[in-house]
Amino acid sequence: MERKKLGLALCGSYCTYEKLFAAARPLAETYELVPIMSDTAAETDTRFGTATEHIRALAELCGGKRVVTTIAEAEPLGPKLGLDALLIAPCTGNTLSKLAHGVTDSAVTMAAKAHLRNGRPLVIAFSTNDALSGSAENIARLLNRKNVYFVPFGQDDPQGKPCSMQADFSLLGAAVEAALEGRQLQPLLR
Repeated sequence: MERKKLGLALCGSYCTYEKLFAAARPLAETYELVPIMSDTAAETDTRFGTATEHIRALAELCGGKRVVTTIAEAEPLGPKLGLDALLIAPCTGNTLSKLAHGVTDSAVTMAAKAHLRNGRPLVIAFSTNDALSGSAENIARLLNRKNVYFVPFGQDDPQGKPCSMQADFSLLGAAVEAALEGRQLQPLLR
């Protein structure tokens, strides 16, 4: 039986990559993963690792596939490659804003636009320090958008960063499965 295709798109919340890669390993057993990275994620070295290391880790997780890093490479993901679902994990507040307002300026936002035009599920696992401030209205907009689903989320450091929220990466697979069935995994708030 042919496995469903799942796009796995990474944005620049580098502090979550280690957690993400560990949580995404089971997805590689269930889905044919298509790797995608924003240009910022694919080009930035940080204290959490180099861009080259992150690209290599994502490619390995996705069976050695070449990582999509440009708008031109991402556009065919909608009409030609026909992903069954697209998971953006981690999704930054910056990317949440762009998705909420229809801005296409990276491989990740292009992949989302190309994918959504086919009426298929987009699953967002966000990690942002301003979820309960600047990004709150963008989260609300996307909660009301057809075919957009969220990995359940909660505050990750209520005392130190009271506006910060992060998806529960242990629920990536369950959230994707629910989205493929056309439903939001509940409870949404953790």
